[in-house]
Amino acid sequence: MINKLYNKLENYYEEMVSIRRFLHQHPELSFQEKNTALFIQDYYKKLGIEVKGNVGGNGVVAKIYGKKPGKTVALRADFDALPIQDEKDVPYKSLVPGVMHACGHDGHTATLLVLAKALNEMKEDLEGNYVLIHQHAEEYAPGGAKTMIEDGCLEDVDVIFGTHLWASEPTGTIQYRTGPIMAAADRFEINIQGKGGHGAQPHKTIDAIVIASQLVLNLQQIVSRKVNPVESAVVTIGSFTAENAFNVIADKAKLIGTVRTFNEDVQQFIENEIERIIHGTCYMTNSTYQFSYERGYPAVVNHQLETEFLISCARAVTEVQNIEETEPQMGGEDFAFYLQKVPGTFFFTGAKPTYAETTYPHHHPKFDIDEKAMLIAAKTLGTAAIRTHSI
Repeated sequence: MINKLYNKLENYYEEMVSIRRFLHQHPELSFQEKNTALFIQDYYKKLGIEVKGNVGGNGVVAKIYGKKPGKTVALRADFDALPIQDEKDVPYKSLVPGVMHACGHDGHTATLLVLAKALNEMKEDLEGNYVLIHQHAEEYAPGGAKTMIEDGCLEDVDVIFGTHLWASEPTGTIQYRTGPIMAAADRFEINIQGKGGHGAQPHKTIDAIVIASQLVLNLQQIVSRKVNPVESAVVTIGSFTAENAFNVIADKAKLIGTVRTFNEDVQQFIENEIERIIHGTCYMTNSTYQFSYERGYPAVVNHQLETEFLISCARAVTEVQNIEETEPQMGGEDFAFYLQKVPGTFFFTGAKPTYAETTYPHHHPKFDIDEKAMLIAAKTLGTAAIRTHSI
């Protein structure tokens, strides 16, 4: 049966590429993916597959029922894009100004759609049921996973699998990890209120830019001097805003940043320490502040049995040339919420482009993938889905 699935996927590979390129040309931002959701629904309807839209927002869930009894397996793909201008010189370049698929979600969607098509044609031989979760808004917290779960996408699901096309690793590579594989991703914002004035009279002001600059440096000491070195943590300031004329001392400054952790105790400590440092710095400079801290996605923690099973499935795929345990990644993923509800695993499928001399990272204006990686992802996920009933 596995060979039958592989043959179908290979025959539908060009369709997979076509879908991916269409989606790449028509990206939609998180929570705005109306047309993409309709495209997914229409694809399933044409195949006669049961499908439901507006699941937890713009989410889409399709179901395939095997003719034999067995477990219910869920496979997940996300489909939102990013607010980035596409700078690639390719025929399928984004047609939407300032928006592009810079993380491979178009490839995830194409992979799952064609895999579902193949599985549906084999349903007479399949055991159990298959839930195809097409998730909106992975890129922007609070994300789409949580609301889709609340809306019932995991109802009766026994196990879930998901993959991310990983452009930093060669095509043919599968990376896995038992336990934490991706970090909790939080967001914070600091607004400093000083006292503005003339650029030639700093002694009559409370310079918000200087205060915010001190904070940027002081906050970097949390990880380097306060967190146990054996723990992984990141505190990053991603935005510093204090726009004024050249001869004006700013009365306001805004810092926006992110915290990445795996350990909940470390996460709480860093949140407390950030505010303690802000309070002390502002007290010392006679300024005031507003501080907000938003818990984002929790850490993605893979289950051992399902991860070991996934490795055995990957070995069955001829195109998989390298299976390796990866270091934990500090990037965040709301696949974490699914794994808090049901057993499963999340893995990386190498998708490093070969057509260009330079490989651009995820979220880069020239980001791209090797589309052959979609076929590998489909075969690996499909193998896991069909063989899950043997766990």
